[in-house]
Amino acid sequence: MKTTSWMTAAAISSLLTLAGCATGPNQQLGIAGGAVGGAVLGNAIGGNAASTVGGAAIGGLIGNEVGRNADQRNYNNRGYYPYNGPRY
Repeated sequence: MKTTSWMTAAAISSLLTLAGCATGPNQQLGIAGGAVGGAVLGNAIGGNAASTVGGAAIGGLIGNEVGRNADQRNYNNRGYYPYNGPRY
């Protein structure tokens, strides 16, 4: 039980660290969506807490890269979010 709690705390702190480094909105959504999807997939494959936490960490990293690429593509094509950004 102690190992599972320690691994969960490590995964949560890693995810928060990655989310703090995310700059664009797609990158932030990518981290969250990737972590949730990775946790579900890890639990389905492994069926225990370690695989769920590992899946969440790997999914968060993949989602971070996918979101970062989308943010970079939006920036290169037509400036930084001219049409889908916040309107004040």
